Order: sequence, then structure tokens, then C-alpha cells
Amino acid sequence: MDASSLCDPTSNQIPIDLFVSKKHPGLSRGDLGFADSCGNLLFRVKIISSRHSSSRKWAVINQLGTTLISIHRRPNGNWHCYKGDSEGEKELVFKVQRTVNEFCRTELEVSFVKESSGEFTSDLKVKGCVFQRSFTIYAENSVIAQGSLMYKLHQILVRRSAFRLTIFPGSLDHSLVVALVVIFLDG
Repeated sequence: MDASSLCDPTSNQIPIDLFVSKKHPGLSRGDLGFADSCGNLLFRVKIISSRHSSSRKWAVINQLGTTLISIHRRPNGNWHCYKGDSEGEKELVFKVQRTVNEFCRTELEVSFVKESSGEFTSDLKVKGCVFQRSFTIYAENSVIAQGSLMYKLHQILVRRSAFRLTIFPGSLDHSLVVALVVIFLDG
């Protein structure tokens, strides 16, 4: 096994860790980066509209610069996620609704679009605490991904600017997990 396959998240059927921070090399100001354990930036989340507009937008971009998912926050507090740069209802992949929003507890319900009928099915849930950067994404009884702060021995104060995202092997695309993390942090 060579070194390049060790850092390829698609080559293993084991959980992978992505390190999430705004301070990865190569990021523009305000972007959020998702890097692997070798420091390779796999995903970048770019803010498309400002925090002060009624509907905010983000783009999940892969390492080649291709927009994979567009995230749109609606004025009613829900989020819609589309394939690529599009906003058409035909390109809608999933929508997210916040079901609980307390200081130390946030819960989101994720509904994917059935391609055949265009109806929504509630498939995933996200539960956790935004302040502690601690959350779990799961489908029924299986864990899809988890986020947690990175602790070090003898560290008195834990910084919240960077955290770890562990994605477990399964059928969910990693870019969808990245989009859910962005929505959770915005929530």
C-alpha cells in the first residue's frame, strides 16, 4: 500500500476523520475547510451571500473546484440543498428543518427527495450542541457521522475554531455530510 492510498477516503472501508477549520492553507477569508489527516483539503465551503440577507447561501466545493451542492437558507428557517449551482426544483436533493433549537441542544430533520415521485422522505436526523461542536448524524439506528472538539492532554481551554468530523462507511456521499455540518453550524 502506498502513501497516496492511505489518504484516499474512498479507498478504505473504515471511518475517516476530516479536520474542519477556517484556517487551512489555501482558504479564502470566511471559507470553511474540510481536510484529511494528511492535510489535503477535500472540501471547501464558500459563503455566497452575506449573513445580513434574508436567505443565505453556501456552496460545497470539492478539491477540483467543482460545486457539488448549493445550500440555501430560506427566510422561514429551513434549508434546501441542490445539485451543483442550480436552484431549480428538479435539482433539489434534500431539505432540512430544525425541530429543536435550545442553547445546548439542536436537532435537525433531513428529508431527501424521492426521484420517482418528487415526494420527501425523512431519512436522517442530526442531534447535538453547536456551541460544543458535538453532534451525531444518524439514520434510524446507524451512525453516519460524528463531530467533536479536538482535545489535547493538559489542555485547560479547548478552542472551538477547529474540530474533527468522523464519517463512518456507508452509502451517504461525503459532500452531503459536509452540507449537513454547515447547516448544523448555522442552526
